[in-house]
Amino acid sequence: MKPESPVEVHKTRLLTLLVIGGNVVGNVLLSHGMRQVGKIVSASPLDYIRAFANPWAVLGVLVLIFWMISDLALLSRADLSFVLPITASSYVLIAIAGHFLLGERISSIHWAGIVVITLGVVLAEETPARTTNGRREALL
Repeated sequence: MKPESPVEVHKTRLLTLLVIGGNVVGNVLLSHGMRQVGKIVSASPLDYIRAFANPWAVLGVLVLIFWMISDLALLSRADLSFVLPITASSYVLIAIAGHFLLGERISSIHWAGIVVITLGVVLAEETPARTTNGRREALL
């Protein structure tokens, strides 16, 4: 397998940042909007329609749609075993954004988990984005 060109590596890194950023921004916006909507405890579709009347929730959903499209594009460029550990950094950033932007409390055990995830992301970042040659073997 030939190594990726520096341009391809740069594109993969940029796409990775877009996936992480989209996940963080989309979830923070959605959480902010849902706090304004309030608890939804019934299975009534009207409650969910009411949630979509909140502009923050709608914006969060739109950003998460962008995130999903970006994630699909990243998965087409890099192995799943690279993408999921690297994009796990979004969990760390979401927790930190929740703390500083939404006023959420983070316990010490939660901070310990954030440190563990961060160490895992650093380790995963050291691996190549693609270890396969692009051709997939049939599973069946």
